Amino acid sequence: MEASLYAAFGLGLILGTQHALDADHVIAVSTIVTEHRSFRWASLIGAFWGLGHTVTLFMVGLLVIGLRLTIPIRLALGLELLVALMLVFLGVSILWRSFRQRRLHAHTHAHNPETHIHFHLHERSEEDHSHAHPFRAMRKPFVVGMVHGLAGSAALMLLVLTTIPSPLAGLAYIVIFGIGSVGGMLVLSSMIAVPLVLTARRFTLLNGWIRILAGGASIAFGFILGWEILFQQGLY
Repeated sequence: MEASLYAAFGLGLILGTQHALDADHVIAVSTIVTEHRSFRWASLIGAFWGLGHTVTLFMVGLLVIGLRLTIPIRLALGLELLVALMLVFLGVSILWRSFRQRRLHAHTHAHNPETHIHFHLHERSEEDHSHAHPFRAMRKPFVVGMVHGLAGSAALMLLVLTTIPSPLAGLAYIVIFGIGSVGGMLVLSSMIAVPLVLTARRFTLLNGWIRILAGGASIAFGFILGWEILFQQGLY
């Protein structure tokens, strides 16, 4: 194997790790991580995201590299818009679940000579079922990773087609790129899971606000990304 091909594979591993840290990927995985209270499964969310991402890239690679197809610009932008819509959906979902767990109650307290009404925010306990069917809970990050893989396939396929000499080497590059993205996102989701799991067990109110913040950030970034794709990049 030529030294240049080894260099390309090494670059693919580095780029895959870096690709996992794109803003839309980080926000999507962070939003999903907030739904779990088990560090083990929360940290694995990144790995399942990376697996879904790699599966999509490999499937698209079979078509693009094998048949020498190209991905039209408008289709690529449409797939990017799908990511923006997905981020909005993830944010709305976590906000809905967060506010559904909270109830505002008014309590009347008599303090001579006056009576005061105090408002309290009560949080309903949400049982974590990740131990019962953990792999079912991993379907969401896997599917989200597949959507991100579709959105990023155009740029990656262009890179592969212009730098990799053979179809088999191109598919190998995609797999190595995927390994880098799995590793990078696994480390990232583990880092995100630490404060979330700790606050979920000891500071439930703070954990709730973190989830709300993550959901709001996902919605805001989704709208910004969608606006850029529609009006600045020319999809609309």
